[in-house]
Amino acid sequence: MRWLTLLFGRIWALWGLVTFIVTFLLFFLPSMACYLIAEPRGMHLFIAIARWWMRVWLTLIGCPIKVTGKSNFQPGEAYIVTCNHNALLDVPLSSPFIPAGNKTIAKDSFAKVPLFGWYYRKGSILVNRRSDASRRRSYDAMRKVLAMGIHMCIYPEGTRNRSKEPLKSFYDGAFKLSVDSGNSIIPTIITGTKKAMPATIPFFLLPQRLSINFLAPVSPYGKSVDELKNEVYNIMHHAYLEYTNNQ
Repeated sequence: MRWLTLLFGRIWALWGLVTFIVTFLLFFLPSMACYLIAEPRGMHLFIAIARWWMRVWLTLIGCPIKVTGKSNFQPGEAYIVTCNHNALLDVPLSSPFIPAGNKTIAKDSFAKVPLFGWYYRKGSILVNRRSDASRRRSYDAMRKVLAMGIHMCIYPEGTRNRSKEPLKSFYDGAFKLSVDSGNSIIPTIITGTKKAMPATIPFFLLPQRLSINFLAPVSPYGKSVDELKNEVYNIMHHAYLEYTNNQ
């Protein structure tokens, strides 16, 4: 049975890749038109188009998504959204389904991909993690994004969680940004992607119900970076276990 699952997963991954490319090309020009619209309106429209695209693509690959907790986003507030990270599939889920405009902190390498690189740049704050100067520039850019009323989406684990633990340890970046800027954090739990696209199996995809769950905001006021990081980690750890046990 395992080899049948692997075979199907590889065939389904090919279907996922083909449909991703085809649907991307259909939504590419409307997305690029958002460059012509001043921020934050341009970013709000860009995310709305991305959400339509993802709804279509996720339906085609048999991965319906359920979104909960959108009411935790208060109008007029910009938040730092911290998501757990189990699979590459997390990336096209998190940003499009965050209510209103948002940008993701992302590696600059994908910006070099033809066509997709232009799309990637629009939705991201690019960083070269090997460069201290690049990290400083990206940090300043994230503060400017928040000041414009646009949310920031960050994966505090840094890379995909290949362990059997619910979460990896968190880096400080998102929490330092919150303390410095005063913007609250919305802890966010993504489920289903670990089964749909396991990080330990290359080029593999299975149909699977997915969810993205936005939790209550956590204020940084009166807290150190470590205190805020530990509080958010504990909230996300507990919520991840709760959501996965109920699936």
